[in-house]
Amino acid sequence: MMATYLFKRMIQTLATLAFLVVTTFFLLRLAPGGPFDGEKVWPAEIQANIEAKYGLNQPLPKQFLVWAADLLRGDLRESFHYVGTPVTEIIREALPASFQLGGIALLISLILGLALGILSAWKRGTWLDFSAMFIAVSGITLPTYLIATLLVLLFSSWLGWLPPALWEDKLSMILPIVTLSLRPLAIIARMTRTTLLEVLHADYIRTAFSKGLDERTVILKHALRNALIPVVTLLGPITASLITGSYVVETIFQIPGLGQYFVTSVIDRDYPLVMGMTLTYGIILILCNLFVDLTYGIIDPRVRLENVK
Repeated sequence: MMATYLFKRMIQTLATLAFLVVTTFFLLRLAPGGPFDGEKVWPAEIQANIEAKYGLNQPLPKQFLVWAADLLRGDLRESFHYVGTPVTEIIREALPASFQLGGIALLISLILGLALGILSAWKRGTWLDFSAMFIAVSGITLPTYLIATLLVLLFSSWLGWLPPALWEDKLSMILPIVTLSLRPLAIIARMTRTTLLEVLHADYIRTAFSKGLDERTVILKHALRNALIPVVTLLGPITASLITGSYVVETIFQIPGLGQYFVTSVIDRDYPLVMGMTLTYGIILILCNLFVDLTYGIIDPRVRLENVK
């Protein structure tokens, strides 16, 4: 039955990717401007030759069919901006930094977010609750660029403890990881607190308390399992956004990850690189959501049975 469910999800995944690819391709082509537009105006003959070289003078349906055929062969073509560099090579070089940055940030966000959420619900109405929620609200409301700026000013400019940028050693990784993890940490903490407080009012929790179980055992052993389901729902998009990297964080700290390339590719109308980045983001997001769906079955067997029907 699980194999049937996975087969259905694979079909849905392929359909979603196809829709994403088709939509991105045509919207990108129909947007104003082009990859070779700029302050310098090319002579009409040179412009026509450039468009002919890259097939941009062909009808859009034909351009898409040719690009799709290359994609099926694993060829994402060469970047327009980084002349002579294949898109696959750019993604292969940029992906490890984004994976490392996002993976560590996700681990920190998950551990500290759950800890703060549980502590806040457990000690509701105390100074611990207010302190934890202050951190959560600050992480959600403060813009990422402001957090990054404040951290660089404090720990690099004033105290001189940490490097202000780059991605070279463990010390240089601290500030971008903290900056990237603060917002998802805050979201996880608030969601954990909210769902845990709701679960604590359920009948089976009252029954557990009536049996004489202590509060710590009831929360960690009985309530937390059901409270985690809404939290797990958030992990799909959070994981995808963190692993693919935040272009703001990567730009501020000069990290050679996917985020920087994605921004520059959109600004430069670098069609092959935009398509390659979009496809990469789509695959990562879909895989993360699939992992979340499978995790539901581990947390709550009832969800697993519903999935395979």
